[in-house]
Formats: sequence, structure tokens, C-alpha cells
Amino acid sequence: MDLRRPSGDDRTMTARDRLLAVVVAVVWGLNFPATALALEHFPPFLLAALRFTILAVPTLLFVPRPRIPFGRLLLVGTGLGVLQFSFLYLSMASGMPSGLASLVLQASAPFTVVLAGVFLRERLTGRQVLGVTVAVAALGLIALHRSQTAALLPVVLALCGALGWAIGNVATRRAGAANPLHLTLWWSVVPPVPMAVLSLVVEGPERIGAALGTAFTARALPADLGLLYIVVVATLLGYGIWSRLLATYPSSTVAPFSMLVPVVGVLASWAAFGEVPDLVEVLAGAVVVAAVLWSSRPARDRGPRRGSAPRPTPEPVPEPALSPGAGDARR
Repeated sequence: MDLRRPSGDDRTMTARDRLLAVVVAVVWGLNFPATALALEHFPPFLLAALRFTILAVPTLLFVPRPRIPFGRLLLVGTGLGVLQFSFLYLSMASGMPSGLASLVLQASAPFTVVLAGVFLRERLTGRQVLGVTVAVAALGLIALHRSQTAALLPVVLALCGALGWAIGNVATRRAGAANPLHLTLWWSVVPPVPMAVLSLVVEGPERIGAALGTAFTARALPADLGLLYIVVVATLLGYGIWSRLLATYPSSTVAPFSMLVPVVGVLASWAAFGEVPDLVEVLAGAVVVAAVLWSSRPARDRGPRRGSAPRPTPEPVPEPALSPGAGDARR
């Protein structure tokens, strides 16, 4: 599949869109404790199947399909839906703390930058390279500090989920859908069947039946609310805004904002589950925020250096006279 970037991706990010990217980071940061609550009742593959089935049914009935090739839609849904969430939910069900999961998953940002450079031929500015490098180093410091309390397998699974997210980001950028919300809804049609098959094979009919049979009890209410947040806020609102940003700006400009997610995720997990961050995590999180926001700022035109001659203004070149009908040829 041809993944070369579309033209016209050199626009600088507006203040409004930078704010929207921060809103998405907050929404997704809160998604991790919500997911932890949902996983207390639903097994991971079943949770993913339910999440996307709830979106897929009304989408198939009422939402027109985006006018993009089916293969691109399939690639977006496979990356963002199947790969990202199967590995992420399995990681969290295997013992990954929600705060640490929100951190490790942000490896998707450098993964996205690398994949966008390879497949979309996107060029990075020096500011972006430095900002992403500093943010990754700060995330690595937090991961190193917290990995002492987590087994290796959940971390590896979360990294696989991050790679799936990066694949989905690049595919979303390449798809260039005119209506990002429609794209968000329609890529949600892809995961239900493969996730349901995985749930039947790995988790088994008995475990599925027990989870569904008690889904509307008082004991399952926190998990139900977590699932509702995942579907309505994290998916519809979060991915709807994210898809629009990816359709407007280069992946290397948008992706670094995802590294703000673990800052929110760690703080939310602290409030919800008592996962108390220490001074190292707080300071490193502040560095992540500063590096991402700094790298997303447009470069200022500083004008000519002191002592240098001003650049000459080019003289307008007169256009040649056109014969009748030649204006059509210029178009």
C-alpha cells in the first residue's frame, strides 16, 4: 500500500488546535483508570470487543462510510483498534499499573515520528527532534524508575500496543478523510470480529458468559461506567479530535502531544488507586510537558541579523500579454 504523505502538510499548528491536542491528552490520560475499572469485571479481549461493538452497530446503520479506499480504513482500524487495544488491555490485565501503562504506551510518539519519516517522507525540524528527544528521555527516566515494580512481559505488551497506535496514526494521516468523526466511527467497525474471536479462543465461553451475565449488577457498576467513558469520551471525543488534527498537520507535529497523556494518567491513577508518584516522576513529567509544548511551537521569524544588510525586495515581474483564451491554459 502506498503510504507516501499527502501534499500541503507544512501548516503550523494554531493555538486552538494545540489546546485541542492537550484536551485529547487529558481525555486519554483519564482513560487509563477508567480502563482499570472496566478490567476488574470484563476480561481484556471481551472488553475490547464490547467497546467497539457498541460503536460499530449504530455506525453501520446510520453513518455514511468515509470516501477512502477500504484498505486504508482497514489499516487504521487494525492499528488503532486491534493491535493497540488487544496488547494494552492484555498488558493491564497481566499486572501493568494503569499509571505506568499510560507512560509506556506513549512510545507511540517516537514510533509515529519514525514511521512517518519512512512511509510519509515527513521532514522533522530541529525543534521537533530536540523536543521529542528530551520528552522521550524524560519518559525513559520515569519508566526506569517505575519498572522496578513491574514485570517485563506487561511492559513488552504495552510497547506492542504503542507500535499499533503509531501504525494507526500514520494510516490516519495517509487516509485524509474529509470527516474525521466518520473515520473514527468507521474504523471502529474493524476490531469487533477479531477481538470477539480472540476472546472466545483465549478467555473461553464460560468466562465470557459470567462477565456478561453479571454486567448489570451493582457490583459491576464501576466497570460499566468505565466502559461508558471509554466508548463515549475516549473514543468518540478523543479520537474524533485526534483524527482531525492528523488530517490537518504532519504526524510529527501532532504525535508528540500524546506524550502528555502519562502525566495525566499518573496523576489520575494516584487519585483513583493511590499510585503515589514521587519527586522524580513529578519533575520528569514537567519536563515532558515543557518539551512537547516547546517542540510544537512555530518557529519565529527573527528577521535579518544585526549588522547584516537587509534582503532586497524583488521587483515585480510584469506578466506577458495574453491572447484571448490563454487564461484557461494558465489554470
